[in-house]
Amino acid sequence: MKALSEMPREAPALAPVETEEDEGRKRGMPRWAWILGILVVVGAVVFWRVRAGSRADAVTYETTPAEARKLTAKVTATGTVAALVTVQVGSQVSGRIQELMVDYNSQVKKGQVIARIDPQLVQAALDRAKANMTASRANLQKARVNADVAKKQAVRSRELRAQQFISQSELETAESAAANGQAEVTAAEGAVAQAQAALNEAEVNLKYTTIVSPTDGIVISRSVDVGQTVAASLQAPVLFTIAEDLRKMQVNTSIAEADVGKLQPGMKATFTVDAFPGETFEGTIRQIRNEAITVQNVVTYLAVIDVPNPDMKLKPGMTANVTIVTQQKDQALSVPNTALRYRPVPSANAPAQAPAPQAPAGMRTVYVLRRQPEQKPQPVAVNVRTGMTDGTYTEVVEGELKAGDRVITAANSPAGPTSSGGPSGGSPVGGPGGGGRGMGGGMRRGPF
Repeated sequence: MKALSEMPREAPALAPVETEEDEGRKRGMPRWAWILGILVVVGAVVFWRVRAGSRADAVTYETTPAEARKLTAKVTATGTVAALVTVQVGSQVSGRIQELMVDYNSQVKKGQVIARIDPQLVQAALDRAKANMTASRANLQKARVNADVAKKQAVRSRELRAQQFISQSELETAESAAANGQAEVTAAEGAVAQAQAALNEAEVNLKYTTIVSPTDGIVISRSVDVGQTVAASLQAPVLFTIAEDLRKMQVNTSIAEADVGKLQPGMKATFTVDAFPGETFEGTIRQIRNEAITVQNVVTYLAVIDVPNPDMKLKPGMTANVTIVTQQKDQALSVPNTALRYRPVPSANAPAQAPAPQAPAGMRTVYVLRRQPEQKPQPVAVNVRTGMTDGTYTEVVEGELKAGDRVITAANSPAGPTSSGGPSGGSPVGGPGGGGRGMGGGMRRGPF
């Protein structure tokens, strides 16, 4: 036991000391690698911020070149197709429709019988007028006989008075009777004239029971049927509507008061109707009426357009979509209307620009992107005088603008638009001769 206890014991093993490398190796990555990674991330953030700031300062312009193009100024309106002359045929006498000789779309000639009214009542009135005429003539003859007797009696009374056989009062009575007889003759003659007038009226009314066409044409409407009673007490009822010649039509077009000053008689017009899609009809303005038509505070004027209709395709009442060319130029230096509306808007992202000079009276301002020596292209204000427009492009008739100059229509940056239309930019149809629809055209987008 003592031997065992006296045996020397081994010293306990010391735990190894861990270094920073051992700790980094245990974590999987050395400390210097972490520091390098953090520096890379910080550098990337700074780089992208600087790059984003430089991009925010870049402004891109939308431009299009000023160039010669065909411009057409138009006025559009809506109208109604109608016959040149439309006659409403009525009845001047009352009665029952006895017979109809025509119907819808019937071709008629002037004087042709197209309907009859039952003539029995009118015939009875005619017979009564004839009887009154006979009685009036008899009364006239009786008055003339009585007047002749009274006249002879007055002559004898004068002779007897001259011989002092009768008194003065008897002579005056005889002369009065003669004068009264002559007055009765005059009254009887008036009664005969009245009876004759009544007889003539009855004869005319009898003729009016036969309805005839007042013109050559075609029946486009019929308002009565056989057996229907028409009453002509206050106004003549309309029985038929006859259009004279459907091979010659007219379009009654309502023109807005803003456009009526651009139209003149003799101008050419084109129109379409829904019945024949894709087909264009042509006409000529015959008349621009001075009567103003006001509907819901909208004032329009009627323009009448003559239209040939040889194929009888157009029918009364069709709706016509009319286009009238008021001005046209084949080679007109023009710019988009958006360029006339463009005005730079100051912002933090947009480069500073000098204020545009005030445009002289009657002129407008456009901005042209021009390259300065050793500088980037910059917007330059140019004053121009405009002419006609087609609604999309406007003619430039005067100013320091030449073909090929790139006019600015808008400006954009990553932070948002930096341009807008100013008060002096005008409307899309600004300038003389405005109106109508645009001719279209391409526009270049992209930064300069």
